[in-house]
Amino acid sequence: MRTSIKDAKRIVVKVGTSTLTHENGKINFARLDKLSEVLSDLANEGKEIILVSSGAIGIGAAKMKWTHRPVSVVERQAAAAVGQSELMHLYSKFFGEYGHVVAQILLTSDVFEKPVLRKNVQNSFNKLLSQGIVPIVNENDPVATDEIEGEKSIGDNDTLSALVAKNVHADLLILLSDIDGFYTDNPKVNPDAILIDHVDDLTDDLLNNAKGAISALGTGGMSTKLKAAQIVMQEGIDMVIAHGEHPNVLYKITKGELIGTWFKGKQDE
Repeated sequence: MRTSIKDAKRIVVKVGTSTLTHENGKINFARLDKLSEVLSDLANEGKEIILVSSGAIGIGAAKMKWTHRPVSVVERQAAAAVGQSELMHLYSKFFGEYGHVVAQILLTSDVFEKPVLRKNVQNSFNKLLSQGIVPIVNENDPVATDEIEGEKSIGDNDTLSALVAKNVHADLLILLSDIDGFYTDNPKVNPDAILIDHVDDLTDDLLNNAKGAISALGTGGMSTKLKAAQIVMQEGIDMVIAHGEHPNVLYKITKGELIGTWFKGKQDE
């Protein structure tokens, strides 16, 4: 059933903060290393890999030895600035050990709204990928307060990854999260919740049936992942939600195995 995923060449992978850090907020070096290894290996297979990575604010706060999650705009800016450089340093180190160069691309919402900027970014991605370089993407929080405050922001990295996938004409978007996929209800409170194997169309009935899962997980949870699905599916791009605890799962996903939930991109009739 997942033949189109097996054939995907240009792949956007999004990882959340929970995938990159331990519960205490500190960096999970083993998982970061493994993620870099697997993505490098997929690139060696001939896949074009783009990584959208969260974690800058959380990692920055930990590096600054803050015992609280930054709340104010200025705190989040400072944490993002420190954390983003630390994150890229680690990615450069780990990917380098597996023979791959990485590049940082920080985006804001106006990039996707203005045709000239959008084209410039597309050209950057295409050139980097043609050179075998792995672009690593995040929202530009340190300098754009409106991004952090949410007034003009992309809002979250699920949506950001979908916009990137759309604009680089990706074949597949993979969201690695702390949940196995899209359920009929919140599996953390309802043991009878069923994991949905694949979604061909995000109907109102489907969304309403899963409202428990959406509301319980909140911002950055399932609601943003469904928004991402809506963006890419209408562009003919497949999307998979899967648990990111073990990055090796990416091998199974890209081989078309029944992992997580597959949101099938619409095909021209």
